[in-house]
Amino acid sequence: MPKTDTDWKVMTKEITVPTRGKDHIIDVTEAVRDLVRKSGVAEGHATVFTPGATASITTIEYEPGLLKDIPQVLESLIPFQKNWEHNQTWGDGNGGSHIRAALIGPSLTIPVLGREMMLGTWQQVVLIDHDTRSRNRCVVIQVMGK
Repeated sequence: MPKTDTDWKVMTKEITVPTRGKDHIIDVTEAVRDLVRKSGVAEGHATVFTPGATASITTIEYEPGLLKDIPQVLESLIPFQKNWEHNQTWGDGNGGSHIRAALIGPSLTIPVLGREMMLGTWQQVVLIDHDTRSRNRCVVIQVMGK
């Protein structure tokens, strides 16, 4: 029997996350998990997205060592203080922030099965604010499925 549009559910929520900038990593797993459970979607996916060009969404094991290691690795690969062309164009000093965000990416899609995200045991969903200043970041969570 063909499926109809009424078989599918969609639920979207925006949350605001205060950040410190400079590769501040924030665990947003519980906010995503909460929406997945409230959505009633038994099978589908959750997409987590952050608007803007200087933050990213990914998964990590959210533990103290990695919260130090990830910013250190990013700084060694993409230093904030380098004379980036973006900084010459805009004069805002966050060229490295844009590059870090572009490499990691602004979104993540997670399969949902049995009303739960199919994350690994040590896998959490995180927002990383790469900008050079603190701000309030928007994170959009959308759950779709049946």
